[in-house]
Amino acid sequence: MSNSIFTKDGTAQGVAKQRLIETIAGPDKRVINDPYADNFMMGAGLMKLMGHKLNVWLAKKLAPGFHEHIISRTRFIDDLIEKSATEGVEQYVILGAGYDSRAHRLELPSSLKIFEVDQPEVQDRKRSKIPKELPNSENVTYVTVDFAHQSLTERLLNAGFDRTKSTVFTLEGVTQYITKEAFNSTMKETSMLCQKTGSIFVLSFVNELLNKNPEDCFGSGYLNPEKKANLIKKLSAKAAGEPWISFYSTEEIEGLLSENGYSIKENVTLEDLNSLYFGPVGRTLSENEIFKLEHFVIAESKE
Repeated sequence: MSNSIFTKDGTAQGVAKQRLIETIAGPDKRVINDPYADNFMMGAGLMKLMGHKLNVWLAKKLAPGFHEHIISRTRFIDDLIEKSATEGVEQYVILGAGYDSRAHRLELPSSLKIFEVDQPEVQDRKRSKIPKELPNSENVTYVTVDFAHQSLTERLLNAGFDRTKSTVFTLEGVTQYITKEAFNSTMKETSMLCQKTGSIFVLSFVNELLNKNPEDCFGSGYLNPEKKANLIKKLSAKAAGEPWISFYSTEEIEGLLSENGYSIKENVTLEDLNSLYFGPVGRTLSENEIFKLEHFVIAESKE
């Protein structure tokens, strides 16, 4: 893992599970809708029978705010992709795509070319699970990359990536599993690919304070923050098959992005998105349920 931008599919299943839980809330109570999430989940039928409230209650018993954290990250990126497509971005590259379904569940223009990049075995599993007829399938290209032997740049160009077109890259829920060298190398490649046209790079990162001062990564009054921090790291490592190894400060992320020609436009957590996303559906979290250990960042190529 240390030299790859990809995680095993346990992480992809875990994120798909949260999307399914949110989807079964119903149209008036949900923040995102993913009608394909159940294809990736064992026990999806039981989860549907349990219903949204019971599933969220169980998640809260484990770690309050965890479900909402994942859903706010998903919605934040959804909004950025839809906005970028409306503004004329022509290519969308999903790095470490896992069981991502944005290409099919979002209303994206047919002019947007989408590249889903992941390990061969993960993509094989995904393609075996999803329905054969999906919206927008004709605009999706699956790009398999074996990082031990292949170049991301070479694989994308061979798959039809166009250096002359404006592009959005996303790297969601990955940076904590890979070395800082691998992350930097990935940013460098995306920047070089779009030297002429510029690009948007969307990523998430885990705050280094999770190790140094865990209580700063949760809302005021959050119970047992240090214990919950260790539990989250343990469960995430179990799902991915490998532990979290990279943590960042905002200043470090700003520096790495700047070195590769990017500048930060937005840097938010669930704390910033709580009222925006969960207020309209009557599910605003209290301060003692807030997760802010992972940041969601939008960066753009410098002029």
